[in-house]
Amino acid sequence: MTAPQAVGSDRTSRQPDMPAVARWCAAQGWPVHPLAPGRKTPPANCQACQESPHSPAECPCTRVGRWCHGFHAATVDQDVINAWWTVNPDFGTGVACGPAGLVVIDIDSHPGDVPARDRLLPGIPIHEHVNLDGLENGYHTLALLAALRSSPDPAQDTSTLRVRTPSGGMHVWYRDDADLRFTCSTGSSTGRALAWQVDVRAHGGYIVAPGTTTSAGTYTALPGAWMPAPLPRWLSEELVRTGHLKDRPETRPTAQPPVPDRARQAVVAAGGGKRGAERILDTVLQDVTDCATTPEGAGFTGKLNRAAYTVGGLVSAGHLTHGDAEQLLLDAARTARPTQDRHSSAVIRSGLAAGARQPLHIGKARG
Repeated sequence: MTAPQAVGSDRTSRQPDMPAVARWCAAQGWPVHPLAPGRKTPPANCQACQESPHSPAECPCTRVGRWCHGFHAATVDQDVINAWWTVNPDFGTGVACGPAGLVVIDIDSHPGDVPARDRLLPGIPIHEHVNLDGLENGYHTLALLAALRSSPDPAQDTSTLRVRTPSGGMHVWYRDDADLRFTCSTGSSTGRALAWQVDVRAHGGYIVAPGTTTSAGTYTALPGAWMPAPLPRWLSEELVRTGHLKDRPETRPTAQPPVPDRARQAVVAAGGGKRGAERILDTVLQDVTDCATTPEGAGFTGKLNRAAYTVGGLVSAGHLTHGDAEQLLLDAARTARPTQDRHSSAVIRSGLAAGARQPLHIGKARG
């Protein structure tokens, strides 16, 4: 199936057929929902939802084919889609990224003051001797991140769907990692962020479909592929490193075993019994196993990622072997989340690989 004429149209050519955009996206298996005419935000909820606020999970509207609650109402049901766009053919199209299995890198190009160096690429120090003259927007920070990882710039990736936004930014569409689920962020955040002026659209968010027209212009597919390619491995690792992994519901054990004694033995065997390394290893593994007592909201994935990153630094510095490190982390993860080996193993692999780039040298403890 080829993309419709609507995908890739711009305001100087024939206006897109907005219902056709929605139908085409749904045919790709991407759940869609309406956007208010001329805007990139969903239309208002029904009167009942406005008068009695409630969570999307509690709302009966989606079960009867209403579009309340934005991307939570997204569907691939062509009959429902036809009914929605019959009500208003000028609706734009939003795609619910999580259910669609998409991770979209949203590159902004907004004028504004460049932030401090430690906020350009969160978690990556940029030394004063690095010349940042000319750095102005998300295109530059993403290219810098790619260069640091010796990887291609996603903005130049013609193997995947890229969409020019009316403001001059770009959406780079990828299929998400088969083993991992990522969540959204904004590039201006002081918490979770991939790079300054680079947003991430994934679980918990939506993206404007190519071919959608707003008052500012049309979201236009660029030359190259018109379908998303798999998320590059290096970008997956960066999303893990920057805390974008989404926790999954898991079954919790009733008891919490302690951190295995093998942790200390592994450090002694490989690194001569360094007390500093022992303390670090004990602490990060305990942070993971502590999650066993919390049914939800413990931040398990983030803690496991941080532990793997730290332990990767210990491995790189020679304090323990890679095999011991991987097994210790998996043992701790199984203590907290015994049914999630596949997910935990993927987090551990990515975290160890990222941490290995930053050896964690620990001096000998005194006394």
